[in-house]
Amino acid sequence: MRLTTKSRYGTRMILDLALHSEGRHIPLRDTAKRQNISLKYLERLIRKLKDAGIVNSRRGPSGGHMLARLPEEITVGDIVRALEETSAITDCSERDEKLCGICNRAGECLSQWIWIEASKAMFERLDQITITMLLDNRKNLIRDAKLFKNKLKIE
Repeated sequence: MRLTTKSRYGTRMILDLALHSEGRHIPLRDTAKRQNISLKYLERLIRKLKDAGIVNSRRGPSGGHMLARLPEEITVGDIVRALEETSAITDCSERDEKLCGICNRAGECLSQWIWIEASKAMFERLDQITITMLLDNRKNLIRDAKLFKNKLKIE
């Protein structure tokens, strides 16, 4: 599964709320401006995050959005599950039908096990990464990401 902008932007939105809310509701337009993400797009994402119990909302002049749980209780896995339609890397790793839409061997293919295991491993790791962990280590994590990207370019 290639994570879509839903997961990437949704994670950025949750991080922004954690950084800026300070116990008050934040207007979504403020987050959209800070993150340079379309307000309309964030409005679609916020509904799913609210339904998942990650965010709560309030209407009115002092309205907006804030985290519904403590940042240490919210994982990236929670965000991805709330925003993506599937948690599987491939169609065949979540369906039992013989035809998964792409491959004609679904349900009978040994490689299906690989994709199921990869999906499980990805979410096991995403479930270990909390919003607090990201915020507390942001400088080191940004540095490490740059180093990793540069290493991939060299190899």
